[in-house]
Amino acid sequence: MGRHAPDPDGEVRVSDSDSFIDEVTEEVRRDRLFALFRRYGWIAALVVVAIVGGAAWNEWRKASERRAAEAFGDAVLAAIAAPDRAAALADIAVEGDGAAIRDLLRASVADEAGDRGAALAALEAVAADPGLPVVYRDLARLKWVILSGPDLSAADRDAALQGLAAPGAPFRALALEQQALSLVAAGRTEAALETLQALRQDAAASAGLQRRAAQLIVALGGDVAPGDGG
Repeated sequence: MGRHAPDPDGEVRVSDSDSFIDEVTEEVRRDRLFALFRRYGWIAALVVVAIVGGAAWNEWRKASERRAAEAFGDAVLAAIAAPDRAAALADIAVEGDGAAIRDLLRASVADEAGDRGAALAALEAVAADPGLPVVYRDLARLKWVILSGPDLSAADRDAALQGLAAPGAPFRALALEQQALSLVAAGRTEAALETLQALRQDAAASAGLQRRAAQLIVALGGDVAPGDGG
């Protein structure tokens, strides 16, 4: 076996024994592959099922969230158009971010109706909820400070605004403006000017906010460099 016989023209042919060995080798490889598949094929099937199932669940979750958001938006629009907007908003059953948006709207509606107590209570509920993102809590706290007005002691106002005006806070620029106004009301002109200058240098402050700061600086007798800030 394994020997090659010369053909009539003197060339060497591959013998039948070589072909037989190749066929046997290929058959052994197939047998081993089938054996591995029988032993571990369920793992591959499980992976496929997990991938397909995960993709299907993800699509279902996205669709559910989209339907919930649409339903919430429709409910809010209907409540705003209702004769008793405050009651209609209060009847909207929602949790998480939706509840924060609902209560912020309730505060605005109550304030417009002259019910400052209800507005402050709605804002306090949002500001005190640790499960909500900081952007909602800080917005509610800032609106609460503004709406409280002179009824809020100077110490409590300063404490609330200090946290809201911290670097990186989402409403730092607006809080700085409120700090400046509080300082003006307290007769602390120099401190107010320093706060207003810091506001004008804050990259997060809008053009309108920087312009208001510049106008107040001028009104307080401060200097505004041409082309600087607002």
